[in-house]
Amino acid sequence: MRFTGRSTFGLAALISVVLTLGTLAIGRVAYQITHHAIEQQLDHRIDTETRALLVEPGADRSAAIGAAIRRRLGAPIENDLDYLLVDRNGTRIAGDLDPAMKLVPGYEEFFRSKDGLVGQAMTTRLSDGALLVVRADRAGLRTIDRRLRALFDWSIGAMLLLGLGGAWTLSALTRARLRRMDRTALAIIKGDLSQRMPVSGSGNEFDRLATTLNQMLDRIAALMLNLRQVSSDIAHDLRTPLTRLRHRLEEAARGEEADRAASIEAAIGQANELLEIFSALLRISEVEGLGVRKHFRTVDLSTTLTDFAETYRPDLEQRGDRFDVDVEPGIEISGDRRLLIQLVSNLLDNALHHTPPGTHVRLSARRVAEGIRLSVADNGPGIPPEARARLFERFSRGDASRSSSGHGLGLALVSAIVTAHHGTVTLSDGPGFEIVALVGPAGLEPAT
Repeated sequence: MRFTGRSTFGLAALISVVLTLGTLAIGRVAYQITHHAIEQQLDHRIDTETRALLVEPGADRSAAIGAAIRRRLGAPIENDLDYLLVDRNGTRIAGDLDPAMKLVPGYEEFFRSKDGLVGQAMTTRLSDGALLVVRADRAGLRTIDRRLRALFDWSIGAMLLLGLGGAWTLSALTRARLRRMDRTALAIIKGDLSQRMPVSGSGNEFDRLATTLNQMLDRIAALMLNLRQVSSDIAHDLRTPLTRLRHRLEEAARGEEADRAASIEAAIGQANELLEIFSALLRISEVEGLGVRKHFRTVDLSTTLTDFAETYRPDLEQRGDRFDVDVEPGIEISGDRRLLIQLVSNLLDNALHHTPPGTHVRLSARRVAEGIRLSVADNGPGIPPEARARLFERFSRGDASRSSSGHGLGLALVSAIVTAHHGTVTLSDGPGFEIVALVGPAGLEPAT
């Protein structure tokens, strides 16, 4: 693999190198600070020792200081300081340094003695012309410097190796995971929509991405299945009205002048029926596109349902039905008021046109744990079990026991509206007919 920032390995390796260089710079600064601190410590010891010797009591300053130096050199405690005291003629009075060297009063960072040792030294001239030298060996500082450099060198090398190794491992794991996803994507491109992105179960970023992609693929597969089903349903269910329309037009073309107007009127009615079917299909497609959610606002569902139900009461009571409205007050929902009215209208139309006179119809809305339970129920003849499975599909009708006009699109629109409001729609078991729409918790949140 090429070492570039465009690949996973290249990016991870580049980050590793940058971190290594950063650590090297930090280590260099730390080394300089440590080295300077140790030198300051040596300078402090030299200064303190020089001051201590200069205040030794005695009338003869050189003799007193020389005696103090001999005591220090003869002490059993190891002392890493070196001393030299010479008179004005350069003759040694006390100390362990070679007096033959040239002595200059003041501080000297690299003080070299005859034995080749290098140290930091302070040379002080006494009042009688004698010279006092206190030197601290830099051997310990050099040892610490070597160890620090070795420590930094090994640390930087180990960090670089670990970084490159980690980059290679990360690259290998990423390539393996992406390779599996790539194979799945290629299979889907070739037409196998049953394939799904692999999920390891670790919950990492790849799993979250794979889960989102799988949800997208499920949605696409459902839309493709729905498209095939709609195409089949349209081809099947529109054949009859189109055949009727053609028959009416043929009659108008062949018929007498007196019958021609009636045939044309019947053909226009048949064309209007086709237009109604296409309008309903377009409305369902619009709602299923989920673009309606951008128009969601907070809706007072309780007031909306109560007010709208009264528009159906005269029609239901006119044919002898009993109509009850049981809506919990204060229910608010994030949604489209127009679509929610369409939802209830379709359900009430279903009860109005597909039940015999004298039916008991009940509209209710309640808060439940899952969200809002909206239902329209009647005690009519109900739906045959064999028709329940496809009741909410396009052109599906449950008219085995309730013969009437219609195209089987009303409940398909109900299902699309409920889905757009983050809910589910079910057909309740038991006698009679009850459709329950559960609007999920997401539908309860105010729209933004």
